[in-house]
Amino acid sequence: MPAYVIANLHEAALHPEIAEYIERIPATFEPYGGRFLVHVTQHEVKEGTWPGNVVMIGFPGIAEARAWWDSPHTRRSHRCARGTSGATSS
Repeated sequence: MPAYVIANLHEAALHPEIAEYIERIPATFEPYGGRFLVHVTQHEVKEGTWPGNVVMIGFPGIAEARAWWDSPHTRRSHRCARGTSGATSS
């Protein structure tokens, strides 16, 4: 069964650290069968508010998603992104 990682990017201004993260992140999830499904696209909020942008990465299953999330390379990349974009992930 497919599994998904969803991130909400708050105020994701494109600066050198974010540009580097965007360049680097696909190489971290591709070995686990991951791919971008939604990547900072415009969205329409029907109710309430949703500031920022959405990123969704799909994986073949929960084991692959967890292995990617827990990998040392991914953890280093996420620290960079969180510190510069205010991102939260699920």
